[in-house]
Amino acid sequence: ENMGPNLQDNATGVFWGAFTLFACTTASIMSGSVIERIRMGAFIILAVVLGSVVWILAAAWGWHPAGWMVTEWGYHDFGASGVVHIISGFFALGVLIPLGARVGRFNADGSANDIKGHSLPMTMVGLMLIVTGFFGFLGGCTIYYGTDQWTAIYGMPTTLSTICFNTLMGVAGGMIGCYTATRDPFWVMSGALCGIISVAAGMDTYYPGLTFAIAFFGGLVGPWSAKMLIKCGVDDAVGAVSVHGTCGIIGVLAAGIFITGYPQFADNIPTVTFMGQFKGAIVMVLLGFIPGLVLAYLLKAAGVLRASDSVQEIGMDVEIANDAYPEAIQTDVS
Repeated sequence: ENMGPNLQDNATGVFWGAFTLFACTTASIMSGSVIERIRMGAFIILAVVLGSVVWILAAAWGWHPAGWMVTEWGYHDFGASGVVHIISGFFALGVLIPLGARVGRFNADGSANDIKGHSLPMTMVGLMLIVTGFFGFLGGCTIYYGTDQWTAIYGMPTTLSTICFNTLMGVAGGMIGCYTATRDPFWVMSGALCGIISVAAGMDTYYPGLTFAIAFFGGLVGPWSAKMLIKCGVDDAVGAVSVHGTCGIIGVLAAGIFITGYPQFADNIPTVTFMGQFKGAIVMVLLGFIPGLVLAYLLKAAGVLRASDSVQEIGMDVEIANDAYPEAIQTDVS
């Protein structure tokens, strides 16, 4: 009689799988920033620490009704602008500083060279798949109690209709914002991510028109932030620090501006305030940046962080035991 599923538990396995997926997501965000020059072993170590330690702390502190940032400050982050995106973006920034730029990215005078991607169509398809995934991710941030009542993780009532429509508004506003700022197809599609991340923290409560406006602002700021990083000599290969880190900050602070005073309904959780969101954003930036920076410097000191220039010039495929592109001519540099 003790065999079989616990018919009273419809959530534990789902949440375990979802949080495991979010752990993988944090590592995938970092991976875009550091591609084309990081050693595979170093990346695996960084990914494990980010996904199994840093992200878990962020979720425990700010993405649970009992988290200290929630109970002390009323921190609100429905769609994880902070606990996933700020964490990942600034962890990546911490890694990029000791990792350094790709070969050929910067000239001796500090000016930057544009390194073109291998395939713009494949890049666009990949970004579209990420946008599709956001519908599942953000819908999965709601909790259904079996009584026709959906809530956010903090106990605030919401609906799937709200989440779906505001996700669409985030996509549209971000893409149009990036188009206005750049006219660049890569950034226009990345703008969908800028928009969604810029509204994710408070999208369970926003009016759709407000969602669009915030997302449009995120679409303007995302590419600008990427340009500022380049001027600082930081080589973020896909703009992940800006798309996730900078726009994540926008998302957390926007919730502090537009839903200040909004009750969270769960026991012992203060109302949302701008200062609570502001302090929460600072915690997320530091929690992401400091471990990434320290661990990357330790790996650099051990001589295992960065691939040699010759390997970079040939391609990082030489680190795997097979030919990723068998039609290409590979040179043995062992």
